[in-house]
Amino acid sequence: MNTIAIVDYGMGNLRSVSKALEYVAPSATVMVTSDPAIIRQASRIVVPGQGAMPHCMQALADHGLRQAVLEAAQNKPFLGICLGLQMLFEVSEEGNAQGLGILPGHVQKFRFETTADTGAQKLKVPHMGWNQVHQIADHPLWHEIADDARFYFVHSYFVVANEQGIIAGTTCYPAPFTCAIATGNIFAVQFHPEKSNLAGLTLLRNFTQWMP
Repeated sequence: MNTIAIVDYGMGNLRSVSKALEYVAPSATVMVTSDPAIIRQASRIVVPGQGAMPHCMQALADHGLRQAVLEAAQNKPFLGICLGLQMLFEVSEEGNAQGLGILPGHVQKFRFETTADTGAQKLKVPHMGWNQVHQIADHPLWHEIADDARFYFVHSYFVVANEQGIIAGTTCYPAPFTCAIATGNIFAVQFHPEKSNLAGLTLLRNFTQWMP
């Protein structure tokens, strides 16, 4: 049975993610859960998240979910969304928060030099709204999604990966930043597929069928 556990640690748009997965995979069992045992038993894991990185990491610990998420990232199809991407790295400038350290790299805030446009007006932070995603590497989760398709973003921080080989997608704001990573059984994105219409639903459908 295809069981998909959406990790509930008190942060994230869980209902939207759940409804989107139920729509694209009607035969799967989709569970929003804060139970480590259920997460360990599920065949696929989704870790969403919104808000501040320090609160995210504290909430994971408070709910007793840190170890279960670490284990899932080692051996199950794993999809991280927004903070679910950022937490995979070592450290974030947001509150100097320590991430899970699964991937080498850090999370930094959009700065003036990376957010100033060619005119006098500064681009807004957070980066919010629709933007194009350029596919850096071929991957099953990009199946039937056009290169430079538009996805929905809401974030002030972005990941800086130390290993270029894990970068699966970039977005310009206005300089390119990493918005998707892929390595082994892990795929994680900065944008919100559950809010990204057909392209987002296609990515979620691909995840429910992915056999890394």
